[in-house]
Amino acid sequence: MARDFDPAEYGGHFASVYDELYAELSPEDAVRCLADLAGGGAVLELGIGTGRIALPLAATGLLARGSTGPRTWWRSCAANPAGNGCAWRWATSPRRPWGRRYDLVVLAFNTINALPSQQAQVETFRTAAAHLEPGGAFVVENWVPDLAAFRRGCSVAAHEVGESQVVVDVAELHPAEQRMSTTRLAFSRDGVQLLPMNHRYVWPAELDLMARLAGMHLETRWEDWRRRPFTDDSAAYVAVYRMDH
Repeated sequence: MARDFDPAEYGGHFASVYDELYAELSPEDAVRCLADLAGGGAVLELGIGTGRIALPLAATGLLARGSTGPRTWWRSCAANPAGNGCAWRWATSPRRPWGRRYDLVVLAFNTINALPSQQAQVETFRTAAAHLEPGGAFVVENWVPDLAAFRRGCSVAAHEVGESQVVVDVAELHPAEQRMSTTRLAFSRDGVQLLPMNHRYVWPAELDLMARLAGMHLETRWEDWRRRPFTDDSAAYVAVYRMDH
């Protein structure tokens, strides 16, 4: 049975342990790519999280801003000692404006899937477009849905296997709504931590249409932040959407 889809749930459960769970993810490639795309202009990240990308991006000298939803994320970002170079705002809605336009708007690390409906995802594209300078770009990082990983609507996958911690994802698929109900189980010497989350997964072509509805077009799609070609075998991608003239 599908859980109620509350996007704030992810923040409530994950904010305090996010950096630890994703410690292996270096932001260097993303920061380098985004700084190049920004061309010295201002950057806004939607869903700043703990500041994993926005804070080092601000450290390059760019004007970086960020917005976040649940207050648990806001507190985690504010507590980051590297946060002096970046301003962020707690926003109850992705539609809340920043009062200025940016050369680059970013939605990184699969955050588009944390929104509860297609309409909410469409509105996020419109929000990005409303904050872009003419000719500006919206950059979305996401994974390609792999429905073949599910057997009879369920999947179990090891996320991390180590001497001090084992992390496993258990997921249930709801294809009629393009949703996944997932619980991440972190096993350690201290016990077991359950981290529930929901995804409204989207296909690359679906995001391209959302961009069109918001007055943008797909400029390029790479497999990753290193700008390797996107192919049939790619499990993830970075899409760059440019404002129409």
